[in-house]
Amino acid sequence: MSGGIPGIGPTGDALAGPAEFEVTPVDAGRKPRADAARNRAKLLDAAARLAARCGAANLTMDAVAAEAEVGKGTVFRRFGDRNGLLLALLDHEEQRLQHAFLSGPPPLGPEAPALERLRAFGPAVMRHELDHIELYLAAQPPVERRCQVPARGLRRAHLAILLRQTEAAADVELAAETLLASIDTPLLHHLVTQRGFPLDRLDAAWQDLVTRYTTPPA
Repeated sequence: MSGGIPGIGPTGDALAGPAEFEVTPVDAGRKPRADAARNRAKLLDAAARLAARCGAANLTMDAVAAEAEVGKGTVFRRFGDRNGLLLALLDHEEQRLQHAFLSGPPPLGPEAPALERLRAFGPAVMRHELDHIELYLAAQPPVERRCQVPARGLRRAHLAILLRQTEAAADVELAAETLLASIDTPLLHHLVTQRGFPLDRLDAAWQDLVTRYTTPPA
C-alpha cells in the first residue's frame, strides 16, 4: 500500500472518497474478473445470512463455505482469514456512513459549516456503530493494527480537516485522535451496553469536547 492516508488528497487538505476496511485477499491489486466478483458477492450473501441467523461473533469460514456450497479453500482465498471476511461484510455499511459525511446532505455533508459538521459527526457515528455493534466488535483487528485500518484513517483525517477549517487553536492531529477515541467501538459498547449510559449523555460529551477544541483561548 502506498504512503499517505486513504481518502486524503496529496496536499492533505481534501478527502478524495470512501476508504474500505483493510481486507487483504490473495489477488489484491488486480482488477477482479466478473465471475470473481460474482463469487465474492455470493460468499458475502451467505455470510450475511449466517450472521443474521447466528450472530456475527459465531461466524466461521467453514459455515460460510457450507452455506455458499463451495470449498473452504475458496473462502480463504477470497478473504484471507475470518477477520478479512468480517471486514468485507462491514464494508458496505461503512461506505454508507462515509458517503454521508463526505458528500451527503447537511449537517454531516459538505454544504454545512465545519463546526456543524463536527458536532453532527460523533452522534452519527455512534448511532451507526450501535446499529451494527456485533459485527463491528467481531471484526476488530488485533490491537497493534486497530489504528491502521484505512476506514479509521479516513475518519481521523476528516475530523482533522474540519478542525482546521474552524481555525481551532488545539493541536489538530491530537484533537482528532482524541475525538475519535471518545467514540471507539469497544468503549461505546461498554458505556451503552454494560454501563447503561444513555446516548444523549454521550452526545453531550461529544459536544463538550468539540466546544473545548474549537473555542479560541481567552
